[in-house]
Parts: sequence; C-alpha cells; structure tokens
Amino acid sequence: MANRDGASQGWASIHAETGVMQDVPAAPGSLGSCRFCQAPLRHVFVDLGMSPLCESYIGADRLNHMEPFYPLLTLVCERCLLVQLLEYVSPQAIFSDYAYFSSYSDSWLRHVEAYTTMAIARFALGSTSQVIELASNDGYLLQYFVAAGVPVLGVDPAANVAEAARAKGISTHVAFFGQKTALDLVARGHKADLLIGNNVLAHVPDLNDFVRGMKILLSSSGVITMEFPHLQRLMEGNQFDTIYHEHFSYFSFTTVERVFAAHGLTVFDVEELKTHGGSLRIYARHAENTAQPIRSSVVALRERESAGGFTTLRHYLSFAKQVEDTKHKLLEFLIQIKRSGKSIAGYGAPGKGNTLLNYCGIRTDFLDYTVDRSLHKQGMYLPGTHIPIHAPERISETRPDYLLILPWNLKDEIMRQMAYIREWGGQFVAPIPEVLVYP
Repeated sequence: MANRDGASQGWASIHAETGVMQDVPAAPGSLGSCRFCQAPLRHVFVDLGMSPLCESYIGADRLNHMEPFYPLLTLVCERCLLVQLLEYVSPQAIFSDYAYFSSYSDSWLRHVEAYTTMAIARFALGSTSQVIELASNDGYLLQYFVAAGVPVLGVDPAANVAEAARAKGISTHVAFFGQKTALDLVARGHKADLLIGNNVLAHVPDLNDFVRGMKILLSSSGVITMEFPHLQRLMEGNQFDTIYHEHFSYFSFTTVERVFAAHGLTVFDVEELKTHGGSLRIYARHAENTAQPIRSSVVALRERESAGGFTTLRHYLSFAKQVEDTKHKLLEFLIQIKRSGKSIAGYGAPGKGNTLLNYCGIRTDFLDYTVDRSLHKQGMYLPGTHIPIHAPERISETRPDYLLILPWNLKDEIMRQMAYIREWGGQFVAPIPEVLVYP
C-alpha cells in the first residue's frame, strides 16, 4: 500500500502515458502541490474569483459583519490530471456543523432506496453482513438497509446531522474519516462487507489518507461503492457551479482509477448516473480479491475518456472560456427581464447556487429572494449575496414572473412541485448548461 509520500512513486511512466502536452503554457512557479501525486500545480482549470464558503448561511444579526471570502481557483495537475482546489479552509471549519440534510430531496431518497435494493441482491447482504457508510449524513440511505434487516454503521463529521440519523435508529460514529478512524473502527470489531461513500470523495482534502482508510476498513471479500460527479459531465455541461470550497477534488474516471490503484484497490465496475448533473458509481475491491472480475464497463469508459481528451492537459485548459460564456448569457437574460419590469425569485439554496450567484454577481437587484424546504435555511441569507431565504409558500404570496431553479439537477422534481406558478403565467428558468426557459 502506498503511503502519502510514496503515492508519487512510479509516476514517471504514468506521466508519459497521459500524453501531457509539454508546450502548454504554465503559470510562473508552483501554486501548490497535488493532493494525490504531490507534483507542483502550475495550470489553472478555471478561476471563479473570490467566494464565501457555500454553506455558510448568514443570520439577520450578522448581515453587517465582515464575511470571509476565499479564492475559488481550480487547478489541474499536469502529472496525474486531478482537478482540485487548494485547501483554503479546514474540513473541521466546513463540516463539523453542516447545513445540508440529504433527506429533503425526494428524488435523492428514491435513488438511494433503489440502490439499497440492488446492493442487497447483488452482494447477498443479510443479517450477518456489515454495511458502513462514510459521510452518512442524516441516515437518508442507511435507513433502507435497517428496514431490510441489514446491520449498519454511519460515519459522519457533523454532530448535528448525526443526531438526526440517531433519531432514526441508525448508529453513527462522529469523526472525520481516514486511516486513524478506520483503525479505531476495526479495533472495535467493525469491518465493512459493503463500504459506501456518496458524494464524499470530492470533499476530502487528504485524499491518500481517506482511500488508505477505506482499504483498512474493507473486509477481505468486501466491496466499495462510491458516487461522485463525473468531471466529463461537468465540462460538457458547463457545470462550473458544482465547484466550491467544500469540493476539494473533481474526478475523471481515469484519475480516480489511478488513485484507488495506488492504495491497493481495483475498480471492477462503473455505472453512469444522472444524479448531480451526471455522476459515476464505481465498484472497487482489494486488488488481491479476484472473485470480482473487471467488467467491460471499466474498459469502455476508460477508452471513451481517452478519446475525449481526458488524458491530455490541453483539454482541461479549454474549460474556462465555456464558463465565461455561460456567465455572460445568464446576466444578459436577467438584465432583459428586469428592464422589462418582470420579477424573478429563486428556488433552492444549494451550494452550487451560491457559487453561481457569487461568480455572476447576482444579488437582490436581480433576484428578489429564494425559497428552500430546509427549515435550517429558512430565515437565513445566502452567503456573499445576502439574498433572503424563505419557505416555499412565499412563491404563491408574491407570484413572481420567473422562478430561477438553482439546484438545476433537480429541475424536473421542482417543476412538478411548483407547477402552480403557471396559474399566473409564471415560468421556470434553468441556468445550466445554458439559460433555458420552461413555460
């Protein structure tokens, strides 16, 4: 198993294999070191300016106080091609008291319920199995394993969401996961037959420590499944708003496969999902466990990414222009709406929405307010822009002409929930991949 410093061993051959273009201009000097292979970071993927932490919602009593902003500068490693942010803020500052509760999305609950049914059948899980989820949040997923009689354990750093999980009867260990936590859990008798991580891999600043911990916690015949947004879909769909400080890394399949391999884990299957604008679900096992053969899906996606340019640095450096064009189109649309005397409100207060609004400079001069189903966000203000967050009932009270859907990945679900705005001629607006208006 490679250690943190040793993760870069053997990368000269991989570097040559990626076909990185040596004539691509680099920033003078290094902007930091790659969190996986420790190579110097010299190339900008996209610069979204200065932005607050996307989940740092503001109370009314703090509106006139100083608010910290940090660079939202995304870099790409020329050696391993991992797209990443530097660690400007510690994970403890971000995740110890977290405002995001997974159970508020109906479509997400349907997604994980279907996953549970699949996993129980595919891996023959039962009353003697152990399912462990990393970043288990409020028990949104593990509750379905509990209902099926499968023993579970959640691991999450946020004490407030862990309490919500425990209220559902889900045993939850409050800690940041890595090698130390894995060794502690193993000493307590835990080994995962199924180790789950949904939308957590991107949130990890010490990537090698995290994957090393999974290797330790996984039983000899166990399986890891992880879901994360697919970098290919992020680039194709101009999904720059999914970049924020809580997401330290952005993965192509090619790069994530190399990360796991460096720690003795083999990816043997992969599925492409529609969640979060296009995600991957990878299946991994110990490299020495050949009971799970590598499937054709792995080879096919690896080849498709190579054909799409994801093994060459130059492809990554083309993204910034797409982002600028998307910003210009959205601002042109909003200016036209306001000049015509129409009103526009927002739906949702997700992290991605805060990146979008801060990068584009959209405040209450464009967006009157936004609404969110989460009681933890209602009555607060969006970070940076200070747009007020109300309960969804506010929409029927003010009857806006347009509703800007900030969690555009849930567009269909939200349009069904809010269909009544059509009664007064209201229309829906999705900002990504480009401005689209839905009557």
